Amino acid sequence: MTAIKHALQRDIFTPNDERLLSIVNVCKAGKKKKNCFLCATVTTERPVQVKMVKVKKSDKGDFYKRQIAWLLRDLAVVDAKDAIKENPEFDLHFEKIYKWVASSTAEKNAFISCIWKLNQRYLRKKIDFVNVSSQLLEESVPSGENQSVTGGDEEVVDVYQELNAREEQDIEIMMEGCECAISNAEAFAERLSRELQVLDGNHMDLAKGHIKALQEGDLASSRGIEACTNAADALLQCMNVALRPGHDMLLAVKQQQQRFSDLREQFARRLASHLNNVFVQQGHDQSSTLAQHSVELALPNHHPFHRDLLRYAKLMEWLKSTDYGKYEGLTKNYMDYLSRLYEREIKDFFEVAKIKMTGTTKESKKFGLHGSSGKLTGSTSSLNKLSVQSSGNRRSQSSSLLDMGNMSASDLDVADRTKFDKIFEQVLSELEPLCLAEQDFISKFFKLQQHQSMPGTMTEAEDLDGGPFSRQHNAGVPLPVSSEKDMIRQMMIKIFRCIEPELNNLIALGDKSDSFNSLYMLVKMSHHVWTAQNVDPASFLSTTLGNVLVTVKRNFDKCISNQIRQMEEVKISKKSKVGILPFVAEFEEFAGLAESIFKNAERRGDLDKAYTKLIRGVFVNVEKVANESQKTPRDVVMMENFHHIFATLSRLKISCLEAEKKEAKQKYTDHLQSYVIYSLGQPLEKLNHFFEGVEARVAQGIREEEVSYQLAFNKQELRKVIKEYPGKEVKKGLDNLYKKVDKHLCEEENLLQVVWHSMQDEFIRQYKHFEGLIARCYPGSGVTMEFTIQDILDYCSSIAQSH
Repeated sequence: MTAIKHALQRDIFTPNDERLLSIVNVCKAGKKKKNCFLCATVTTERPVQVKMVKVKKSDKGDFYKRQIAWLLRDLAVVDAKDAIKENPEFDLHFEKIYKWVASSTAEKNAFISCIWKLNQRYLRKKIDFVNVSSQLLEESVPSGENQSVTGGDEEVVDVYQELNAREEQDIEIMMEGCECAISNAEAFAERLSRELQVLDGNHMDLAKGHIKALQEGDLASSRGIEACTNAADALLQCMNVALRPGHDMLLAVKQQQQRFSDLREQFARRLASHLNNVFVQQGHDQSSTLAQHSVELALPNHHPFHRDLLRYAKLMEWLKSTDYGKYEGLTKNYMDYLSRLYEREIKDFFEVAKIKMTGTTKESKKFGLHGSSGKLTGSTSSLNKLSVQSSGNRRSQSSSLLDMGNMSASDLDVADRTKFDKIFEQVLSELEPLCLAEQDFISKFFKLQQHQSMPGTMTEAEDLDGGPFSRQHNAGVPLPVSSEKDMIRQMMIKIFRCIEPELNNLIALGDKSDSFNSLYMLVKMSHHVWTAQNVDPASFLSTTLGNVLVTVKRNFDKCISNQIRQMEEVKISKKSKVGILPFVAEFEEFAGLAESIFKNAERRGDLDKAYTKLIRGVFVNVEKVANESQKTPRDVVMMENFHHIFATLSRLKISCLEAEKKEAKQKYTDHLQSYVIYSLGQPLEKLNHFFEGVEARVAQGIREEEVSYQLAFNKQELRKVIKEYPGKEVKKGLDNLYKKVDKHLCEEENLLQVVWHSMQDEFIRQYKHFEGLIARCYPGSGVTMEFTIQDILDYCSSIAQSH
């Protein structure tokens, strides 16, 4: 009720030059409970008017409003209903009878007692008090909420009291300062009366209960905190009373102001000391709970800590407005204690994350982990240059994977990467609410949410040296930071100064374990940055994650550059066939992994740029290896690898690589045809030379039907050449050709049958060409080949099946 009384005095009665003396919470009898307040008031101007005012909350419930007022002189009867038994009901008889039910009998009795005293002091007409205990009308009103109607000295009967020596001296000084003190005693008395009004009532009078709360109130209990908060607000109101010109020179006013100042200083010291102890204790209590998180990838919850401290938020606001020096000191101490606490928690949290990533403890020597630095030393090997030895061991030579101790790169499969992705996401998901909760608490507890501008600026470097409140000053005024929003950010930087280096260490560990992890990290970090920036682009969380995202993007770019560099450094074996080049297989792995990771990701553009760089590097270096190959024909290297690239791009449907997909298909087709023609050559060599001679004669102008008259190309010579290629010899030649092609091609690309079918078609094409020349140049001769097209088909099919 005290808080409501202060609020009503401040918001409703002070603006109308009225003083609130008593208040009762009531509702109309016999109706639904719509509570309101009846207030007994007097005006601060003379002649004094005594009123009874009905006050109720607005419809929205966010402020009080004055509803109706009655002059006390219009009140005829006060009916308390029962003078013996406790009864909260009472009636007030104005022109109309108003029936009320008080929230408690005590409130009703205090209010009726106040009305009786006001009637006795200010009204000639006496109000009838019916069913009211005579004892109630005689006894004084208790101190505290239901304080005396006139603030203390007006309770007693006006009795003459001799002045003491100090009072006589004060009056003489006052008379000397007033010219009319002797010549016009009435004017002097009127002036004294006006000046005494300044001290009259609650304007500069602090209740004993408030004084006791400020001096001795329990700052550890919720009830004590509330009492201290109300008392501190009341003290502030008293100290901020607007005095009329000259009133500040009154000795009584000066003495009261000094008492208020001493109370404020005493309570500010007590409050600051208590909160510093709370900070220390909370830090100790929080540290004791860290053991349970030692094996979990979870950060301790600070909600109970914040909840307990937020009980002091109004007192912190009071301290900020009354003693900024102590407020500043508390802020710095909070940052000091909390930064150490959070550093322990966060470092332990990241150590658990590293252990889960690597499967080792920090004491283990296997990976050379030291503390929370996240550096890999010891048995970690450097990247090996690629060497093309056999198609069976390409995966183990993957340029993006490391041989860590006795664990080969091939063991770091999709399951390992998925595990890393989950751990990394869990780390970010734990850090994000931790930072947001602490920022929200700082804003509420230190009352920084209004973002009011303050003069001057401060750099981040200054903050890291000693915090945003480190510079000493004597004036007790706010430090020169650009805004309270900046103050929040600087506090967050100090409290969470270990997050960014710990994240960077974790990222370095993940990148060294498997450089493909940079894909996961880029997507996850980008999403969390995007989320944080949507909330507040300038917040600590957004800025910190943005800084770390730069590191992740650099690692991603380095992963791409390393793959291109290792393509250029590839060495081929002179003793074994080439097959699918490792970097071609790795591009397939990279693209497949990237497409699954970057699905619906915000940073798709980064991947498309990487694709363009990688595919160009693949194309250039496939051709480079093909030109250097000695064991495997150039056309085979080009044909197999571009077929693999085309198949990969067709399967993944990467829109930004459509042009490259078409180019890969064209290169594959061209080199397939080139290899078939080159390898097949002229299987019927002598027959081929014979017909080349025939075509040469025709080209010289001899008619086709007259070529048979040429001695070297007559029918007998033709039959002689044809006899050298019986079906048995043709099949034998084709079988040797099949074995040769089989040696050139790798098994995993499975192009042998495609190539063999193309060679069959090319052979049949040559056969048909020869038949056409015989028909045109040797018409009616009856000369035919000793095998048919069907024989060729049978030979090719039989050879393929036998192998």
